[in-house]
Amino acid sequence: MPELPEVETVRLGLQPVMEGATIEKATIRRPDLRRPFPPRFARKLTGRQVMHLGRRAKYLVADLDDGNALVMHLGMSGSFRIEAEGKGTLPARTYHPRGKLTAHDHVILDLSSGARVIYNDPRRFGVMDLIPRSALADSPLFARMGIEPLGNELSGASIAGLFKDRAAPLKAILLDQTRIAGLGNIYVCEALWRARLSPTRAAGTLGIGRKTAMRQAEALADAIRSVLGEAIAAGGSSLRDHRQATGELGYFQHSFAVYDREGEPCPRLDCSGVVRRMVQSGRSTFYCPVCQR
Repeated sequence: MPELPEVETVRLGLQPVMEGATIEKATIRRPDLRRPFPPRFARKLTGRQVMHLGRRAKYLVADLDDGNALVMHLGMSGSFRIEAEGKGTLPARTYHPRGKLTAHDHVILDLSSGARVIYNDPRRFGVMDLIPRSALADSPLFARMGIEPLGNELSGASIAGLFKDRAAPLKAILLDQTRIAGLGNIYVCEALWRARLSPTRAAGTLGIGRKTAMRQAEALADAIRSVLGEAIAAGGSSLRDHRQATGELGYFQHSFAVYDREGEPCPRLDCSGVVRRMVQSGRSTFYCPVCQR
């Protein structure tokens, strides 16, 4: 499933053609994705102007001029492509052809900007919904969602507070979307390596009054922000289905320190460890047993 950097990369690709544009025509080619589309979905979208395209965790949120928000989630295999009027698919620096079976083109938005935005989803695990903007924070999708990892709320102090008295492993708590929203398996592994913290360490040991623990909590906050920021700058990580809205692959996977590097030497120059893999809560965890404590 695409993680936060991949979703933010898609948002940045869609933003120039969607923001300020009017949806002149909405075509819905099936009644549902993971769940049914809202009633009269195409009719409600037609004629609406996109005022702003934002992101909350792994969701794209398009604010419309009627006070509703178009909420979109890519699921496991969802992707957007942009076709410009008279130009075909928009060019990309590193374009890799991908399947364009019309059977998987489920939502098509023809915009006044001259672009056509097409949502393609072979597995149909994605979500699209219309929710009043004023009710968004309290809606079932967002009501229990934690803080944004790229926002001002994330700090060593906030991590210490969120993890207080938690005996669960650090990695499991970082993947808990009710505490920090949008973090996924890849970037949690990478952030923990950067912060030199073991994925099996009890989460509550960070920032509980000891100076060392508080410094570790600050290091973890810095590591989360830096790894997400670098991944966004690289266009995300292209593993299996991810493509940017332009069609190009992200390339942050070439910068992984530990993820999917089992058996390789730890890339930290002052460390003699070898990257290991273990399974936590059904997911692969990659880490260095020597420098992550």
